[in-house]
Amino acid sequence: MQNTRINRLIDILGDRFRGWLSNPWRRISLLLISLLFGTFLGTAISTIAGQSADWDIIAAGLLVFLTELASWLVYGGRRSAARSLWVEMLNALKIGVTYNLFVEAFKLGS
Repeated sequence: MQNTRINRLIDILGDRFRGWLSNPWRRISLLLISLLFGTFLGTAISTIAGQSADWDIIAAGLLVFLTELASWLVYGGRRSAARSLWVEMLNALKIGVTYNLFVEAFKLGS
């Protein structure tokens, strides 16, 4: 591509964002936000799928597929010591959703 002003601006903004994320506290806060959003998403999925019993099996199959896909991306394939922030956030989101689905199942069982 040509070295236009918008391309340079996007490159500079990307570099500054990567520099901003290099702080470990900011990475931890983003991972915590991702984990908490996963718990919210787990509650939302269980209540939406539970409204009509028609979507239960489809939602469960889709959740298992997405969970296994996320696990394959995080733990399978390349073994890199420094994983990408996006992969770590996806893993935290997956952990939050799975945890909250267990909590919802315990609430329904009691």
